[in-house]
Amino acid sequence: METQPLFIPPAKDPKLMNPLALAYIGDTIYDLFVRQYVIAQPNHRPHHLHREASKFVSAKAQARALERWLPLLSEEEQEVVRRGRNAKSGTVPKNTDVLVYRHSTAFECLIGYLYYRQQHERLHDLLMISVTPYPDIIG
Repeated sequence: METQPLFIPPAKDPKLMNPLALAYIGDTIYDLFVRQYVIAQPNHRPHHLHREASKFVSAKAQARALERWLPLLSEEEQEVVRRGRNAKSGTVPKNTDVLVYRHSTAFECLIGYLYYRQQHERLHDLLMISVTPYPDIIG
């Protein structure tokens, strides 16, 4: 089996984990992916990198990305999204609508789920869709 230096398995099966815990790790995975994506582009000025990354990591951008994913998701993935969307975080979003915030949480939850299930190829395909204006990756 291939060694993955940044992977430490969770204490529970991802199917049994709290969706907010999945969203917690999903947020970090997505942030790392976006940072790698913008660094892969030609302009490496710090302000530009930050501005470009910010386009993808906002709650609104994540909710829009989830909308793009929905027709492509399996039933299992749709269930994870439902669990993430319905999770009660106990916090109130300051700068966004509650529904947008919940969809953003669902987006992060699915990322965390796929990451912990080690479905890296599937995760990569979906993440590319989230940053590509007109993705040629379908499914």
